Amino acid sequence: MLDNSLSEAGGDSRSHRQSPMGLRHDWRLDEAKVIYDLPFNELLFRAQTVHRANFDPNIVQKCQLLSIKTGGCAEDCSYCSQSSRYDTGLKASKLMALEEVLEGARAAKVNGATRYCMGAAWREPKQRDMKAVSTMVQQVKAMGLETCMTLGMLCDDDVSQLKAAGLDYYNHNVDTSERFYPEVITTRTFADRLETLGRVREAGIKVCSGGILGLGETPTDRVDMLVTLANLPEHPESVPINMLMAIEGTPLEGAAQVDAIAFVRAIALARIMMPESYVRLSAGRSEMSDELQALCFFAGANSIFCGEQLLTADNPGEDADEALFAKLGLKAETSGSPGHMD
Repeated sequence: MLDNSLSEAGGDSRSHRQSPMGLRHDWRLDEAKVIYDLPFNELLFRAQTVHRANFDPNIVQKCQLLSIKTGGCAEDCSYCSQSSRYDTGLKASKLMALEEVLEGARAAKVNGATRYCMGAAWREPKQRDMKAVSTMVQQVKAMGLETCMTLGMLCDDDVSQLKAAGLDYYNHNVDTSERFYPEVITTRTFADRLETLGRVREAGIKVCSGGILGLGETPTDRVDMLVTLANLPEHPESVPINMLMAIEGTPLEGAAQVDAIAFVRAIALARIMMPESYVRLSAGRSEMSDELQALCFFAGANSIFCGEQLLTADNPGEDADEALFAKLGLKAETSGSPGHMD
């Protein structure tokens, strides 16, 4: 079994602070960068070794993502079509009716999803919406699906209501490194994001947090983002890695597509530093070849968003995923065949 110690990166491992399960939370940027920059074959070997020690390498979790409230967001995230500050042609909508949400959840379950993720384009939820959101959580959970919400920043009362409703996961991405973050978003700080993650964790809700590659960040920024997540008191149970989908009308509409090998390197590093977390291929799969996705799975990605649409962006769809899974010999995770090794 691979030892994720400083000795792997040429340093001394004796002073590492580890959890009772042996997970590290004291990664240094320089040592993580050494791993990220390893010869590609060596990096993939190490990531696959860690992956096999913690997961069945041929099982991939399917999640479905639904926008329950689209557009009109007050934030200025420079990658996002839902910001009210940008002319992207997206019309703002009201909070979706409960039955529409449940209809989508039923379809997701039929298509093999085990987790249903619901997102609202808010800076933070208003109290008048929390009862409806909590009911969505309760009724989707009653279908036997894991529940996830992404609603922006949360106060203590928001978290308490979501916990009482039985929410399994809360998604709140850090997006990029703390250094580069102000270049992407100015309406809330990196510390604001970490504060919400801390509230969620303290309440006993599982954390889903990752980032986006292709925002104009450096390779070191990508590594630093993963170091931030790996050094949280507990690793996020889910780590979504997104490839930017440059959307017309946003400040990043002309951004160059991130290099495919660099993307795989980030997946591999996430797997090595957070061995027990689900690493999810999220936005951008519609632009990825089968070969690139296969490399990502080999590097330790073991979760995808299924369905033909994410919040507002295209996704490959069920037929494409079935063909890809068949080609690679992958199986979808079910409650009866969990991918995580006990």
